[in-house]
Amino acid sequence: MADFEPLVIESAEGCWLTTTDGKRLFDGVSSLWCNVHGHRHPKIDAAVADQLKRVAHITTLGMSADVTDQLAEKLAEITPGELSHIFFSSDGSSSVEAAMKMAFQYWQQKTNPCPNKTKFLALGSAYHGDTTGSVSLGGIKYFHQLFAPILFEPVRGPIPCSYRLPDSVSSEDAANHYATEIESLLQQHHGSIAAIVMEPLVQGAAGMITHPVGLLKMIRDLCDRYDVLLICDEVAVGFGRTGKLFACEHESVVPDILCMGKGLTAGYLPMAATIARPHVYEAFLADIADSKQFFHGHTFGGNPLAAAAAIASIDLFETTDILQQVDAKATYLRDRLRPLADHPNVGDIRGRGLMVGIEMIADQSTREPFDSSMLIGKKICDAALDQGVWIRPLTDVIVAMPPLCSTESELDFLADAIIDSIEQVVPNEVCSSTLANQS
Repeated sequence: MADFEPLVIESAEGCWLTTTDGKRLFDGVSSLWCNVHGHRHPKIDAAVADQLKRVAHITTLGMSADVTDQLAEKLAEITPGELSHIFFSSDGSSSVEAAMKMAFQYWQQKTNPCPNKTKFLALGSAYHGDTTGSVSLGGIKYFHQLFAPILFEPVRGPIPCSYRLPDSVSSEDAANHYATEIESLLQQHHGSIAAIVMEPLVQGAAGMITHPVGLLKMIRDLCDRYDVLLICDEVAVGFGRTGKLFACEHESVVPDILCMGKGLTAGYLPMAATIARPHVYEAFLADIADSKQFFHGHTFGGNPLAAAAAIASIDLFETTDILQQVDAKATYLRDRLRPLADHPNVGDIRGRGLMVGIEMIADQSTREPFDSSMLIGKKICDAALDQGVWIRPLTDVIVAMPPLCSTESELDFLADAIIDSIEQVVPNEVCSSTLANQS
């Protein structure tokens, strides 16, 4: 915080932010990956305003709102397979926390209980939020190392990265390699594992780590074989970001529990949801006196204003071609960023759909990262800010996650700013001498 420099937004429209001093900035990370249709979309604005005339908030503990019921029905309709029973919360961390508790409780009180299933398997470099349970799943030292004394230890899986493969593993064999590692862990621990928790296809906060194609389907099959639940955290990758409404659809996978947030309300209001398949729900279905209900609740879970925004956003997905355009826009953005592939300090340009990570490295041959004290990622993003683009790094991975509604000209503006900023901070002609001086 000692280095914090205030950046205060006064207004926003479409893909653009306006600061209190009048500067216009392209929202290159969708206001932390949640803005889908742009700021001040007339349809969503109208839905929220209309709901405000009726009721702004009621509790969903013992009652509900008509608009929240409508959203629940809509989510059951649009999520994959038989996902159909929904618990609302206020943020992505809370949706994962709820999923973990659901999975734990499921094994304790299903028809044939398995009380030893109390652990979770999480991938390497995982990030699932900042509440205590979700932090426990995490594998990023900055978020969990300090708090280790109050966290539980998950069974830690591999980092299924398509860029940093083991020397003996080819890209064609990568999915099988990581699936084999996960199966080995399940063979040892399946009797005590309640669920595998993972972000499907892309691990966002880990640095846009992109999984080998086919791995998700293999993990689903392993969960079925070893009697373990699969929890898919789609907080970041859901709602069109990867080119389909939900990332697990790419591999025709239906998780037992799916977590969503961020894009659920198109970035308008805090809301998250945890949706489960019937066999999970049925373990909680009993008379009140049996005390099998899900003892978990949020004051603002299912908030009517947020529900109205979410319904309007989903309606836009269904009545426009915004989802169908994602792949073409993603291809266009990657083509515009292609010149960076020749930069000696760009190691990888990766992601799925309109989730792009550009990893800056000190040495291409060894894939050695820059010393973290150099703050390369931060300096590049600071340079982009000077050019009118708001982006944030994940250490030295530059993230580009523009709103899905971005036009080609806006994607041009974003790509140009990123390329120019990288060249400004790590120019081609001096990188070799800089590295030599460091050594």
